[in-house]
Amino acid sequence: MSTAAAVGSVSFAGAAELMRPPEEGLEHIRGLHADAIGLAPGSLLVRDGRIAAFEHDPGAELVVDARGCTLLPGFVDCHTHLPFAGWRAAEYGRRVRGVPYEEIARAGGGIGASARALREASDEDVLEQSAGLAREMLAAGTTAFECKSGYGLSREGELRALALAAALGDRVEQATTSTALLAHAVPAGHTADSWMDEVEAMLPAVLAGGGVGALDIFVESIAFSNAHLERLGALAAAAGLALRAHVEQLGCHRSVPVAIAAGARSVDHLSQLHPDDVAALAAAPCAAVLLPGAEFLGAEHRAPGRALVDGGAIVVLSTDANPGTSPIVSLPLVIGLAVRLYGLSTREALAACTLNAAWTLGLERERGSLELGKRGDVVLLDSPAEQIAYRFGRNPVAATFIDGRPVHVRPDAAWRIRAR
Repeated sequence: MSTAAAVGSVSFAGAAELMRPPEEGLEHIRGLHADAIGLAPGSLLVRDGRIAAFEHDPGAELVVDARGCTLLPGFVDCHTHLPFAGWRAAEYGRRVRGVPYEEIARAGGGIGASARALREASDEDVLEQSAGLAREMLAAGTTAFECKSGYGLSREGELRALALAAALGDRVEQATTSTALLAHAVPAGHTADSWMDEVEAMLPAVLAGGGVGALDIFVESIAFSNAHLERLGALAAAAGLALRAHVEQLGCHRSVPVAIAAGARSVDHLSQLHPDDVAALAAAPCAAVLLPGAEFLGAEHRAPGRALVDGGAIVVLSTDANPGTSPIVSLPLVIGLAVRLYGLSTREALAACTLNAAWTLGLERERGSLELGKRGDVVLLDSPAEQIAYRFGRNPVAATFIDGRPVHVRPDAAWRIRAR
């Protein structure tokens, strides 16, 4: 929900670098095609919220002095667990000392701990914390993000989580989408099979609530199996929803071929992706969503990011923002991790958290690239794009614009924006 005043026209003048896709009208950018992304000098005009021209209009209502700066499409964070309640810092201390996540989860930590925190928190407390995190995301250039349920662990809890996601979307500047992660963990008193029966039973209520675009599942020894993945895929197809899947994070279960056969829009994590499944994923109409923040903080195996790019996959980067395994909301930080850990180029990493991430959420026609007619979601960096990864940990975002509106401006960059 916008709190900034509408702007009829805004002109970004004289950027040192302006990111353009390899060609117009792409849904996503596969593999090495990302190296053809343009980062040349240029200007940009947004009129009535849409990109109208790649030229400067000195008569625009707002003029942004972009000299020495880089203009990027707004970042899209396609895998977050917002909204959630509280944090799990003590668990991180245990994991740093070598306690496996599976052991923590079986002892009542992990997803179960976040479920208790959500159950005990008021709606307002959840929304206040999550809206604050969305503001942090905005300051780091994120102009659209995904919300997930998954910490409800009951019919009522999951429906509440989805209602909170919708309410969060009304509070924040960013565009949001909603994913029903109904098979995240097995609730107390259930087996995985009986909980999947409950998932199927609650689907009509999930759909009646509106706004949900995808179903999601966590396939792991402490959660659900490939058979449950197949079942959720059938439910998603029958409901006209996308299928997404957390797979191959803590162990290798050969879930990727199952997910592809079920028509998955994305497979996420892939830290323990089997080498024999790289080629099939690279050829599929399915995004490989990599979450290097979770890998780094959890000392997990490293996803084969370089092999997936080289193979031609739709590679995506996201934060996995959650209170336990990846309390990260900055995509510039994730870009820095991905460039170092996977050996990606800056252009490959930028494609992964703009157009490819937008495609994963079904937003590619409106967002994810700077093209005529698309929404004017623009990030102004105070440095060349290469410095995002090189100056690791520094936030280079000087200002963030949604539909051409300045929704975050760093104080030291305020001089760059002037009204006519």
